[in-house]
Amino acid sequence: MVLHGGPGRRSVQPIVDRFGPSHRVLAPTHAGWDGTSRPDWYEGPEDLAAEYLDLLEDEGIEDAVLIATSFGGWIAAEMAIRDRGRRIAGMVLINVIGPEIPGLPVAMPNLDDAARLPAAVRDNLGVLAHYLAPHPQGDPRLPHRVVRVAVSTLLIWGEDDEVAPLEYGRAYADRFPKAEFVSLPGVGHAPLMQAPERTLDLIADFLRT
Repeated sequence: MVLHGGPGRRSVQPIVDRFGPSHRVLAPTHAGWDGTSRPDWYEGPEDLAAEYLDLLEDEGIEDAVLIATSFGGWIAAEMAIRDRGRRIAGMVLINVIGPEIPGLPVAMPNLDDAARLPAAVRDNLGVLAHYLAPHPQGDPRLPHRVVRVAVSTLLIWGEDDEVAPLEYGRAYADRFPKAEFVSLPGVGHAPLMQAPERTLDLIADFLRT
């Protein structure tokens, strides 16, 4: 299951293209993105997490690997915490956000600075801001909760990330019991766009383990 970040579903298309021919790939569009409807009571990533856990159950999937970028990684973590049915077999988290880590702030998008972006991107950033509203700097509870996530987790991080800095990624990785951390020199917040082959090869290696 591929979980996109703020830009929307198109930002994770390289994963679908690479692994679609050899794997069953679910790549949903989060409720509210790209003009999709959003239930009024959806207020945070945990609501999307519950929806996607239901989807795994409905589809009879028992060995899902979650591959997530940015905000999608927050959803993935919430899914893993709640995975009582043990349907998740592993996670790949790519420059994700989610936890609030003291001393390591995350540079969340500012809608006032997005006026020159395409309308569709601005709309998606507006939806992202809605989901982030309860915890605009991340959830301080999340680092304490992921210590119960027992599945293997690969964290891929661009060393030049200006949204979630490298130290933030390392600190988050330290909270997972079975984590591997790989940093990519010269890469920012979007490894799939800035270093696609290297990132996709790391995912492929993880899927083979």
